[in-house]
Amino acid sequence: MIEIYGNRVELSNPGEPIVEVDRFIDGYRSRNERMAALMRRFGICEEIGSGIDKVVQAAETYQLPAPHFRAAQERTEMIIYGQKGFDKMDREDRIRACYQHCALRFVMHERMTNQTLRERFHLPPTESNIVSMVITGTAEAGLIRSDTTTASRKFAKYVPYWA
Repeated sequence: MIEIYGNRVELSNPGEPIVEVDRFIDGYRSRNERMAALMRRFGICEEIGSGIDKVVQAAETYQLPAPHFRAAQERTEMIIYGQKGFDKMDREDRIRACYQHCALRFVMHERMTNQTLRERFHLPPTESNIVSMVITGTAEAGLIRSDTTTASRKFAKYVPYWA
């Protein structure tokens, strides 16, 4: 089901996800592998699980809040939000965006830094302390971890918790 509102689009699909919701960016598995293979041969789908990656990348490109994925009772839901500046995002929006940015960078064989997250939010270098607070909040939520041995947070690199 697709529901369109003034500030968001909500998509709902029957069935609980077979991949953990916070692993949608890096993990994929078809509910019916034979059907997926057939659809790929017909050119209907790619069967490599990059659809969510493309949605997250588009949200970053167009400076949208990060999509919200959730497992509800017997269904999987995704909410794609409309334009909302960084100053209008709440803590949950920022943490979700930080985690998704970090996961997306990881699957592209790159690492998230304060600078890449500032660029994702379109914030100037003078706002690095605010971005550091978002990174800290995301790490405290257990969604990302440091991937460097440096004590300097300015040059720290981050990966998703599962990396």
